[in-house]
Amino acid sequence: MKLPVSTEWVLHCATTLAQLEPGVTASTAQLAQYYDLPAPYLAKQLQALVKAGVLAATTGPRGGFRLARPASEITLLQIVEAVDGTSSPYECREIRRRGRGALPPEDCRNTCVLAEKMADAHDAWRRSLTGVSLADILASLPPSAPARTRSRLAGTS
Repeated sequence: MKLPVSTEWVLHCATTLAQLEPGVTASTAQLAQYYDLPAPYLAKQLQALVKAGVLAATTGPRGGFRLARPASEITLLQIVEAVDGTSSPYECREIRRRGRGALPPEDCRNTCVLAEKMADAHDAWRRSLTGVSLADILASLPPSAPARTRSRLAGTS
């Protein structure tokens, strides 16, 4: 499975926001500069996280983004699905019923075994991401990371 590059962006941005002091925000411009990303496209991705209830946004000169809930209540799956959707990356088109190798209808009464296995893999992937919160990610960072992140983020425009 290949996810768009924007998935990496939002995962890192959410992790960065989770390292800020409570109530502190970071603007799209700050996050874009921090990671050297295109601000207009990043803004769209961050708005998707707001719409999903992962981030909260404030407007005005000191506006920006912050986590909408505690880091312990935000899973990696919630972040990924906010920008990539919930559908499986595999779609069975029932080619087993077409062409010279087409199976007879009586052999296609059950779901295609390949579709079943791909669905199982997708479900396992989703369970894995559901089991990891932003707080879990923060706990695995070096102890100096949050202070470094806050300091460097503050140095961006």
